[in-house]
Amino acid sequence: MARVFVYGTLKKGQPNYKHMINTAKGLAKFQGWGRTVEKYPLVIAGKYNIPYMLNIPGTGHHVAGEIYSVDDQMLQFLDEFEGCPDMYQRTLMSIEVVEWEGKGGAGEARAAAEGVVECFVYSTTTYPPEWVGLPYHDSYDSLGKHGLSYVLRESR
Repeated sequence: MARVFVYGTLKKGQPNYKHMINTAKGLAKFQGWGRTVEKYPLVIAGKYNIPYMLNIPGTGHHVAGEIYSVDDQMLQFLDEFEGCPDMYQRTLMSIEVVEWEGKGGAGEARAAAEGVVECFVYSTTTYPPEWVGLPYHDSYDSLGKHGLSYVLRESR
């Protein structure tokens, strides 16, 4: 099992969460809530108003999201879904645990108790330079105050 941190449309209550709970795509087990240890710019960009975490450590906010344990099948699905490695790149990042629900072995309990876990995160280094000038968010909600409606893949 691999640990993945999601901060956008794959979170609970968001438009693509349905993929996280579709066992035909693999297994994803919710572990808890967290936020990036380093600051990153989280922007909503492009004509489909997609949330992107720009891989510029030290700029922006500590981005909030959810931590999942996923099997290899789900990780492969997420790579395809996220357009990895062209649109997003999957990299390991340190995530501060805000609240842990995960049940696992001693290693999991120790990691959660220490307050920081390593997770795969889909961020991007391949973006238009003007995105750096967009507003930075510390969390994403498709119905948030930003007023930018996310366009589902099926509607594009």
